[in-house]
Amino acid sequence: MDETKNFVCRCEEVTVEEIEEAIDNGATTLNEVKRWTRAGMGLCQGRTCRKNVARILSRKTGRKLEELMPSTYRKPVRPVRIGLFEEKKIRGTSNENMG
Repeated sequence: MDETKNFVCRCEEVTVEEIEEAIDNGATTLNEVKRWTRAGMGLCQGRTCRKNVARILSRKTGRKLEELMPSTYRKPVRPVRIGLFEEKKIRGTSNENMG
């Protein structure tokens, strides 16, 4: 079986091959790989694939995992029921303090 066809990011259906191609084309950080491939931008926000993407980047660039800068996170980092925003608005509370 061709392992490059395996999914690294199941949410965005990004394969090992796509991650390696991004690195071969100049991606040198986890954020660059994330932007170029969308790995880590799905529903789980990288909780499932982040470590595997980092391992591939480490292997391809020869850098230690500890040397790789962690990728940035965008809010919300977990699924939030959209109705929650409306409930907060109705009650008059600020969306900024949600958590």
